[in-house]
Amino acid sequence: MTDAPAQRSATAEFCLGVRHELPLQLGVIPFGLVFGILGLASGLTSLQTILLSSILFGGASQVVFAQLWAAGVPPLIVGGSVSVVNLRHVLYSASMAQYLAHLPLRWRILLGYLLTDEAYAVSIKRFQDGPKTRYQHYHLLGSGMTLWVAWQISTLVGVIAGTTIPESWSLSFAIPLTFIALVAPSIRRRADLVACVVAAVLSLICQPLPWKSWIIISALGGIAAGWMTHYHTSKNTPTDKNPRPR
Repeated sequence: MTDAPAQRSATAEFCLGVRHELPLQLGVIPFGLVFGILGLASGLTSLQTILLSSILFGGASQVVFAQLWAAGVPPLIVGGSVSVVNLRHVLYSASMAQYLAHLPLRWRILLGYLLTDEAYAVSIKRFQDGPKTRYQHYHLLGSGMTLWVAWQISTLVGVIAGTTIPESWSLSFAIPLTFIALVAPSIRRRADLVACVVAAVLSLICQPLPWKSWIIISALGGIAAGWMTHYHTSKNTPTDKNPRPR
């Protein structure tokens, strides 16, 4: 039998992940509605649009897929572009590895599938700042499942509603707002700010590059700039090598 305290601990972590993820759905749900409409407009069937949300499960990469598919781009290029967009998940998994490496393979596969932008944002903060517990991975399970359910439902509603949603609602504007809401609370140090500014500038400069490669270039550039800032700041911080005796 599973002991009650352990079960409560796992349940508490799961519920905490759900609670942390719920506010972000204010931006995720309009995003899902937009994709549902975009999927149909690109020539995908209703079933294909819905399955794309459950199989690929990556908002930005799904939008890229739909746009390229509608433009008649060869499947190989479509797949390559989607893979480039999703390379950011390699960065997420590298950051999460130290907290999940001890789990069985079945757990890592499940959590890897659920490791999307919003789920990563709330769970990495929990792992870094919260108490270390045996069941802390349930937090990612809770946040990931909350996002998955909201994304599937909103995509389904977008497919059903179709063109009946007026353009004046400007639902697509929710996409950048969601990512701003994720990043802004994490900017605490000079290195964080430098990383964000450099990544933003590079994302604008590199827009003309093919296959949406500006996403990876701006991410790597931001990481490098943030690391260099942190390194020089810590190196130049004076330390008292001869503290006064008390």
